[in-house]
Amino acid sequence: MNQLTLDLIKLAFLAVLWLFVIAAVGVVRTDTFDQPASARRRRRGTRQQSRQAPATGPIKAARPARSGRSTPRLLLVTAGNLAGTTITLTDQQITIGRAADATLVLTDDYASSRHARLYPQNGEWIVEDLGSTNGTYLDRQKVTRPTPVPVGVPVRVGKTVLELRR
Repeated sequence: MNQLTLDLIKLAFLAVLWLFVIAAVGVVRTDTFDQPASARRRRRGTRQQSRQAPATGPIKAARPARSGRSTPRLLLVTAGNLAGTTITLTDQQITIGRAADATLVLTDDYASSRHARLYPQNGEWIVEDLGSTNGTYLDRQKVTRPTPVPVGVPVRVGKTVLELRR
């Protein structure tokens, strides 16, 4: 091989190496600061928000859950670093993740910054995965869309397990 061919191979290898380094830094930046890495993820988030918003008419506040016998009143952490922690359920959503502004802040390597959320809707609590890397599970089933959470059924976020209690 002549010298020009070897120099081109070296440059190509160096370019591939730098692309790998830039991609790795992008992943670390996204995980640390929770900023979308691409425009596609931003568009996907906008589409999800527009699906959740009512199409017409004024925005209505979520109905507070009835205080009957069947409605849950507590969110209990049953496994993980925060086992034993309880959160009183109100009409506000509960965000779960490693971000400092989450309602339930996890110190779990398998949880994303903004991993999942629980919110009241029509008298029941709904769990929604927020595009996490490792997924959110409701009784061993992966949550792919907003799903109602029955009382006493485990919700797994990383190594942390949560349950709604009366």
